[in-house]
This record gives sequence, C-alpha cells and structure tokens, in this order.
Amino acid sequence: MAEAVVRSAAPRDLREVLNLYRHLNPNDPQLETASAERVWSTLLESGFMTVIVAEQEERLVSSCTLAIVPNLSRGGRPYAVIENVVTHADYRRRGLGRRVLAHAVDLAWQADCYKVLLATGSKRETTLRFYEEAGFQRGGKTYFEIRRP
Repeated sequence: MAEAVVRSAAPRDLREVLNLYRHLNPNDPQLETASAERVWSTLLESGFMTVIVAEQEERLVSSCTLAIVPNLSRGGRPYAVIENVVTHADYRRRGLGRRVLAHAVDLAWQADCYKVLLATGSKRETTLRFYEEAGFQRGGKTYFEIRRP
C-alpha cells in the first residue's frame, strides 16, 4: 500500500471531502452542489482557513479544517482552531488522523499561533485518548457553545 500524502486541499477535492464528511456526520443533509461549491470556494480563498487532507490509493481518506484567527491580545499572535476531524471508516487506526492533525499544528506554529484549540463532541474515551496522543491536553480550558435553535 502506498504511503499517504498529506496536503492542503485543492478546488478539485470538494466531492471527495463531502464524501469523507459522511463518515463525520452521517445524518447531515447533503448540500446542494451550488451551495457546496460556493462554501468551498469561500473557505479555500479566505486566507484564514486551510482544509488538510490525507490522500491514499487515489482517494481522500482523512481530513481536518484549520482556522488561523488574527488576534489583538497575546502580543498580536494569532490562535488556531481545528474542526471537522475525520477519517474514512475503512482507513481508521492507521495513523492518518494523527498525521493530518500534526500537519495542522505545524501550520499553526509556522503562523506563530500561541495556541491551537480543538473541540470534540465525542464522549468516547478512545476518541479523547486519540486527541491526547496527538498532543492535545484535556481540561486546559472550559469551552461552552450555543447552537442556533
């Protein structure tokens, strides 16, 4: 089996990223093509966002999204947020998720971020340990969320 290539997503990757997200939130409604293309273009052209993908066997098998947020505190150093961490069910437990996370963290450090945040809705201990093994600390801060009703 060929080694996975970890890279930033390109415009051509939209369909495969959407397919990969079915492994993240299988019950999410599918976006209409025009809406997905508009969001994808905005995301890739924003200058603040990077979608990182792992490609193996000519398909995208793992991904995360990195946002680098400008900041006026901490001496003007930005911070980073990682979201939408997913690995295709058939490719889990091969280190691919850890590789996309490591790539995201490397990009954050290159951008001089003072911290990288990652939140998960999972309560599964295996998932929480996965993030810890990738270098993230549990319980550093308390995060709250509010969702639109």
